[in-house]
This record gives sequence, structure tokens and C-alpha cells, in this order.
Amino acid sequence: MSLREHCKQAERIREQGYYSLFSQLPLVQTLKGADVIVESFFRRSEEGRSLQMHVGVGVLGATGYIGAPYRNEIRQSGDAARIVALCARRQDRLKEAARLDEAALVTDQWQDVVEHPEVDLVLVLTPDALHFEPVMACAARQKHVVCEKPVGIDARQAMTMWQAIREAGVFHFVPYWTRYHPLFLRARQFVDEGRLGVVQGVVYRWHNPRPRNMPYTWRDDAQLSAAGSIADVGSHAYDTIRFILREEAQSVVAHSDTVMPPKPDVGDVDLGEAIAWGEQHATDDADARRGGGTPDFCQLLLRFPSGIRGCMILSHASYYRKGFAPELELHGTDGSLSIDRFSGELRFSDSPDPARVVETITEDIPKNRFGSVVFPALSQHLAGNSSDDSDMQEGWPDMQDGWRVQVFVDAVVASARQRQWIELSGVEAASAGDAQFEQD
Repeated sequence: MSLREHCKQAERIREQGYYSLFSQLPLVQTLKGADVIVESFFRRSEEGRSLQMHVGVGVLGATGYIGAPYRNEIRQSGDAARIVALCARRQDRLKEAARLDEAALVTDQWQDVVEHPEVDLVLVLTPDALHFEPVMACAARQKHVVCEKPVGIDARQAMTMWQAIREAGVFHFVPYWTRYHPLFLRARQFVDEGRLGVVQGVVYRWHNPRPRNMPYTWRDDAQLSAAGSIADVGSHAYDTIRFILREEAQSVVAHSDTVMPPKPDVGDVDLGEAIAWGEQHATDDADARRGGGTPDFCQLLLRFPSGIRGCMILSHASYYRKGFAPELELHGTDGSLSIDRFSGELRFSDSPDPARVVETITEDIPKNRFGSVVFPALSQHLAGNSSDDSDMQEGWPDMQDGWRVQVFVDAVVASARQRQWIELSGVEAASAGDAQFEQD
């Protein structure tokens, strides 16, 4: 019986008021401290009958651009969770983070967090190349995981992590937040209801312009970043497309490049600090500069098994500004739909006439993503409902989605290098160890 099943059994017993039977559970007999494991997940409510989830959280990359807002959301989630342990390289930030979170442990060693007995859920928010070891360690210790995208450095790593996590039976979540935006959920409904007819084409423009003089960060380092803008914003864009269409791409052809000039080298700064520095300094302020080793621009074509054709532009270049055209277009035999997050407008056309606004949605992704999405998903998992068991993308985004998106990223990188169409099936087979696949 998996840890999830043991926790589910414990929950049923406690709900029925037979707490004394807890000591007789196989988990208690076989695992030292098993009562701590289950107690950390469930707390009796005021009525004394129902149970509330109460999870201990450890955060790797706790003080970075992503870690800081995630921790704030967890703190605002009430009794659902408490932050137990923090890990970060920036010691100057850790002390204040520990004070805010009331964390019991602060460290610069990720192993200390994963091994902490009160940590049940680990957030892996480090650079791409540093995800693999902590995730595998979480699987070995049956710790639940939230792993930032892209989940690994390549699809082989992603597959290995997904297999380990799945076999461990633990909860796993990958923050593909764009699919939770009300505009994209509405677009998916349009497709599902057949209002576009048979979808024939898709256009996605993800322009995320950074300041012209933004300093060098780990995202520019090919040793730490999976594939620059392709992995960063491309992973969100592709997951959104596959989520709406309920279909994986079959093949891609791409061109990518590093189009921005060498960047100021101002030391170890996170993305937020780099953006702020770039906005405050002129182009000639830096004494030292470093050339980016990852692509900051990519344009690509996609083909899907159903016959859908697509094109995407992915960019962090400062001069590919946004707001000039819809972010996403879906074109079908009976109608076309565009989605614009800046105006909140959905435009529709079923004739040669210009598209008309059919809806305006001003709501955004939930402000507390952990309270609204992650913790409810974890609760479902502990109740026996696994994302792995759902139809395609009906559950929450998980490590399987992370692997499928990584397959897409690897195929795009290979296509840009080889200057030819790449079949995603070849990348899939290689990631599972069934074939050889070379990106170069």
C-alpha cells in the first residue's frame, strides 16, 4: 500500500472516531514516526469529526524571484500548510525569510530540507539544471513535490523524475499557471463546444520584453538553463496550446538565436533585481559584460496529428514588444477566436468580416495560487484522486505534463540546431531509453 493509501486509510479511521485504531495501522508498524507523517497532513476540525489538511512545506530556492511570492501565498493559506524549512544561496535574505515564515530550519544545503522529518511537501524552485537530484531524493523519501518548469535539463531527466515520483505514489505538481487563466479556460470551452468547427490552425505570440540593459542572470547560462526562452516562456505557451486542443504536437521546425547584445555582469542577482537594475541604468553603466549562452528568441512551426498547423514566436528580446496583436489565435472551419490578456477580450469571427468582441474577462489567474490550486489538488491526491489516473489534462498539471512539455522543448532545440523538422516521437522514445536522440 502506498503512502497515499495509508493516509487515506488513516483519514477514514479518524473520521469515524476510531483514533485508537491508528496505532494498529501497517504504516505505524513498518515506519518509525509514521504517526508524525499522518498527523502532519490532517488536523481535527472544531466539530471534532472532519479533518483538515495541514502540510509541512520545505522550499528550495526560497528567496528568489519565484520563491518569495510562493512563500507569501503559502503564509496566506491559513491552516492548510506551514513553512518548515528554507534553502537558498543568498544568506543575506534567508534571515528575513525565516522571520517572515517562522521557519524552523534555514540552510544552504537542499538535502537538509528534503530529509527534515516535518517536511511533507518540497517546492523545487532552483535553476533548471538543479531540479533532478532534489526531485529524485523526494521520491526516495516519499515527499510530495512542486517542481518549477521546465522540470529538468532535458526530456530524459524529466522522464526519469516522472517515473520515480509516480512509483513513489506521491503528489506532484508543475506550475503551468497560464492554463488557469479564465481567458484560456474560456477558449478551451469554445473548442470543446465545437464553436470553431474543426480547428485547423493556431498562432501563439509570447512576447516578454526585458529591459535593454538587463544584467546577466542564470537564465542566460547554458549550464543552468534548459533552453533559454524556449524553455522559459515556450513551456507555458506549449502547455496552454496542448491544454486547449487536448492534443500533443507531432513535429516542429524552428529557428532560435541570442539576439540581445552582451549583458552587464553585476554579480549574483535574481530576475527581479536584474529587471530593476536594467530599468534604472543607462546602456553604458556597466564595466563588465557577458554574452548570453541561451536563446532569447525563437520562431517555430508545429504540426499536430489531427492536421492542425501552428506557429509560435517566443521572445525575451527588448524590442519584441507586446500588446500589438492577440496573444493566441485559434482558427477552425466554422470560426476563429483570438485571446488578448491585455484587454481581456475574446474576439470571434465566423465570416470574412472583422472579428467582433464577444466577451471581456478581466479576472486573472488566482492571486493565491497555492490556496486556490496547489493545496486543493494535494487534498484530492490524499483522498485517492490522482492526476495520473485522469483523462488527458483533466487533473492538475504534473510531472507527466512536465515531461511532455520537455519533449517539445528538446525537439525545438534540436530543430533549430539541425535546421530541419523534428518528430516529437523520436524525443519521447529517447527519453524512455528506447532510442538514441541527439540535439546537436
